[in-house]
Amino acid sequence: MTTIYTIGYEATTMADFLAALDRAGVKRVIDVRALPLSRRPGFSKSSLAASLAEAGIAYVHLKALGTPKRGRDAAKKGDVATLEAVYEEQLELPEAQAAAAIMLGLAAETPSALLCFERDPKHCHRTLLLDAVGEGAEVVDLYT
Repeated sequence: MTTIYTIGYEATTMADFLAALDRAGVKRVIDVRALPLSRRPGFSKSSLAASLAEAGIAYVHLKALGTPKRGRDAAKKGDVATLEAVYEEQLELPEAQAAAAIMLGLAAETPSALLCFERDPKHCHRTLLLDAVGEGAEVVDLYT
């Protein structure tokens, strides 16, 4: 059985983030943000990939698994029903289905963590993603 980790970087430091990944034995981070940008220092795509590389952790960005703007806007307002509907539509797209297959293959190869912003996976699309495509995988949510 494949184990897929999830982690959010909300309210954490890079040191604590890397330590949580290290404790779990994660060797690859799979970024599932549509826009891999962050106001939080160190968590935008280039700087994050560099920090992960220094820690011996690979980085992959799968944009097609991110939440479209309409879904992100709904999430900010606490409109979970709209977020879920928008993300369900996203996962039906061929590029999202292909990216999901890549994600599952990568996670089967080496311990991998899905990355998004929200600390609590219950408030993040990464849970919706794994509920939709992660059948048979053990999901372990990491906290910093």
